[in-house]
Amino acid sequence: MPKPVKLEVSRRRLLAAGTASAMVGVVPGAQAQSQPARQKPSQPPTGVSFEVNGKPRSLQVDNRTTLLDALRENLSLTGTKKGCDHGQCGACTVIVNGVRINSCLTLAVMHEGDRITTIEGLGQPEQLHPMQAAFVKHDGYQCGYCTPGQICSAVAVLDEIKAGIPSHVSPDLTVPPELTSAELRERMSGNICRCGAYSNIAEAIAEVAGSST
Repeated sequence: MPKPVKLEVSRRRLLAAGTASAMVGVVPGAQAQSQPARQKPSQPPTGVSFEVNGKPRSLQVDNRTTLLDALRENLSLTGTKKGCDHGQCGACTVIVNGVRINSCLTLAVMHEGDRITTIEGLGQPEQLHPMQAAFVKHDGYQCGYCTPGQICSAVAVLDEIKAGIPSHVSPDLTVPPELTSAELRERMSGNICRCGAYSNIAEAIAEVAGSST
């Protein structure tokens, strides 16, 4: 009976064989990558003009630029914060034509001719808006990141109630809504405070509401 033949494979031969087999799949790809990539033609910027904090502003922006990025990057109005960038935290809240919106969910080019108010347009350190002053008085912030959006939203909430606009928890749609705790929680629910200063924020809004009625 013939003896089995022993095959001796050195480590060097094994590595060489493995490298050769691997290169079989790599070389075609490498050749493809060596070819110059086709670049898609860039889209020319679009002009948009609107009023920001009482001043006319004109920009040239990419059609995909959000209003949030236009305010922060093009106009250097960094008071409006970028939080989740998905419209869930409210840090980017601004007031457009008297209505609060999440500026991360809308495109800048959609606001031709609109009136936009950011936290910088409500008040300055030397002359605070009543809502800003109330937030300071009641310590309605801790880290302060959500505060600009909270204040813009709170100002718009009081205007909504004055205009008689109901919310999801308004018990009677035939009478003007009142600023109850339930109404306040519902209307401010889109503005998240990661530090949990909700009770202080509610006190600040209630004080401004009481002084303006």
